[in-house]
Amino acid sequence: MKKTPPPQNVYDDPVFFEGYKALRQKDSGLNGVLEIPAFHALLPELQGLRILDLGAGFGDFARYARRHGAQAVTAVDVSEKMLAEARRLTHDESIYYLHQSIEHFTPDAQTFDLVVSSLALHYIDDYPTVVERVYASLVPGGRFVFSVEHPLCTAQPSGWVCGPSGERLHWPLDRYQHETVRHSTWFVENVTKFHRTLQTYVNTLLAAGFQLDHLGEPKPLAQALDERPSLVDALRRPPFLLLAVTKPS
Repeated sequence: MKKTPPPQNVYDDPVFFEGYKALRQKDSGLNGVLEIPAFHALLPELQGLRILDLGAGFGDFARYARRHGAQAVTAVDVSEKMLAEARRLTHDESIYYLHQSIEHFTPDAQTFDLVVSSLALHYIDDYPTVVERVYASLVPGGRFVFSVEHPLCTAQPSGWVCGPSGERLHWPLDRYQHETVRHSTWFVENVTKFHRTLQTYVNTLLAAGFQLDHLGEPKPLAQALDERPSLVDALRRPPFLLLAVTKPS
């Protein structure tokens, strides 16, 4: 039996936490302009839904879902610091924050109408087990919508190869089919992510019984490019992968 490694909790590192918090508050990353709009576009009508959020972070999605009529949101995260900030920002008894890792959380069967996860599952080693648990937790007809860093990024997380003047020449790709742990520097050194291929992301969902509704590699719209020309780099390599699947009725 495969031994599951202890869950990563880099978000409780003080340096990482403050850097990430500043990034999200300023909306200076790709999340706000690219990933979040594409993610929201994949959601069903939220009115009356019971929702599970895996990797809830600051609780942004939980509050968004409640504003759009969700019945209740169970929000799970491994980071005490993230959840403390989420609770500070939340005044809603129908949002339940749970301090637990995604790897070790086992929801009750057929409890949720929608399960979501935003940019968290590339930190998880045992992706198939998480998918199986999500499938079991959904009612028939329920949906699972999630985003991850694109496999082209996690395969070679060293980042852009730059020229002598700092210009970005290309994004390198290597060891794509070698599905294993990768380490990168993001606010701190040795941030651990687990690289898996696009076909592994999709075929694992199909093997669990899901029906594939959408596979997305979002790109910035023309207006966003006009406002932030640096976003053109997102046209050179896809930063995110979004998937939406349904448990058959």
